[in-house]
Amino acid sequence: MYAIVEINGQQFKAEQGKKFFVHHIKDAEAGKTVEFDKVLLVDNDGAVTVGAPTVSGAKVVVEVVTPLVKGDKVIVFKMKRRKDARKRNGHRAQFTEVEIKSINA
Repeated sequence: MYAIVEINGQQFKAEQGKKFFVHHIKDAEAGKTVEFDKVLLVDNDGAVTVGAPTVSGAKVVVEVVTPLVKGDKVIVFKMKRRKDARKRNGHRAQFTEVEIKSINA
């Protein structure tokens, strides 16, 4: 059984026991459970249910493993040739590691 769930504007394929990184969830603590009800699709052993736009009554329960994980550094470098114009900028994205506990559909 799996579900396609939208978490913080991104879509993920959620299967029980799977771990992945989502954009940082505020007020998340390690060991805390969080429920997401924006389930777009549910596949229950071949019986596919597609939401319009979401599947009613379906939710995905996740447990926060690590509340704050910093991603790799990303360097943004812009340059215009022959103009002596250069701009260097960068950032590090912040993520939360979660583990899927159950899919209720």
